[in-house]
Amino acid sequence: MLSILDLSKKYGKKQILDAIQLHFNPGEITGIVGENGAGKTTLFKCIAGLESFTGEIKYSKVNRKNTIGFLETNPEFLSKITGKEYLQLICNARNLQQIDIEAQNIFQLPLQQYAETYSTGMKKKLALTGVLLQSNDIFILDEPFNGVDIQSNLIIKELLTKLKQKGKIILLSSHIFSTLQDTCDHLHYIKAGKIKKSVKKKDFKIIENLMKDVALDEKIRNFNIK
Repeated sequence: MLSILDLSKKYGKKQILDAIQLHFNPGEITGIVGENGAGKTTLFKCIAGLESFTGEIKYSKVNRKNTIGFLETNPEFLSKITGKEYLQLICNARNLQQIDIEAQNIFQLPLQQYAETYSTGMKKKLALTGVLLQSNDIFILDEPFNGVDIQSNLIIKELLTKLKQKGKIILLSSHIFSTLQDTCDHLHYIKAGKIKKSVKKKDFKIIENLMKDVALDEKIRNFNIK
């Protein structure tokens, strides 16, 4: 189990996360949703060990940082490194040997090209491939479906199912609510750095309704489209 206990984060005087309490179980997919700036990415970075925080994160197995795969919303790559070289570097970082990278190219990426020449979606798929090749126990995926073509989204959903079957802990965010309904077992709604609502799959509609701006319908009605 991965437990988040009273996790808080400030940038200067600005409170970004406020006393977050969450628990994640192996073999479950948990979605974190909220508006832009609600604190989702900061929470993910804290769990991944990329940001300092107050509070505590407990993990029942080995060193947490060495078994987490973190997919950023907009992955960045070193200049003049090919897709294949990037994946090899990622494997070397975990001392993984004899991995047939070409055979694991599930998204059929042009691995001999420089990664910086890839489209936004291709970069996302390259970074996700690297995270998967590392054989992590915890997967933190920040907007894995964003900017990716429909066929690749279907592949990602199947990969998430396989990770779940393998007993992995999976956290993800998405602005596409249907992808959360298709993949997640639990959903947490974060607003202004606080968890406002947590539900199981059968109650996802509650959070979808909470996320709707009460004034939105009126704004649309008053917007003059000619």
